[in-house]
Amino acid sequence: MDFAILPSHAGVDEAGRGPLVGSVYAAAVILPADYDLPGLTDSKKLSEKKRDALALLIKQQATAWSVAAADVAEIHQYNILFATMRAMNRAVAGLPIKPTKVWIDGNRIPADLSLPAEAVVKGDLKIAAISAASILAKTARDAEMYALDQSYPQYGFAQHKGYGTAAHLAALQQFGVLPQHRQDFAPVKALLTRGKKFI
Repeated sequence: MDFAILPSHAGVDEAGRGPLVGSVYAAAVILPADYDLPGLTDSKKLSEKKRDALALLIKQQATAWSVAAADVAEIHQYNILFATMRAMNRAVAGLPIKPTKVWIDGNRIPADLSLPAEAVVKGDLKIAAISAASILAKTARDAEMYALDQSYPQYGFAQHKGYGTAAHLAALQQFGVLPQHRQDFAPVKALLTRGKKFI
């Protein structure tokens, strides 16, 4: 894969816009020119085992990296798109080194980003730093789901990672809506209108 390698540039990506529960995450990564990350690509194309292994290598090799989130309260207040933009801003601001440019996966740039930036559609398949960011964001998001699964194993968060699968929807019907669920997302909102809160 022909990745661009510009050591002063940061790649940014998000994870968790679609699920019904939990925070949305973003990561920012600056990679050195001599990085050695075999199999680096979009996190969605990797097995969980490979993602976890690459996440460790990225943290070891990156010139700088940062992971940030916007929680359920922010998602409710601002909507998922603007909450995602807030998480991206935080991830970039959290970098210990200021990049000369930021590559953002997708077609939108956070409005408050005070650095030169470029949106790159399918950037997680084109630019190494974005691929690395996608992996850090995804593994951080998954870690939240594993922690939630420890508290509420009946919902199956470790398996479906909060997405609206049949198993998740069935658990919502049976056990009700948790405070960590995104109240404005249609399947959750529909249950809340029928009084299906977690007891």
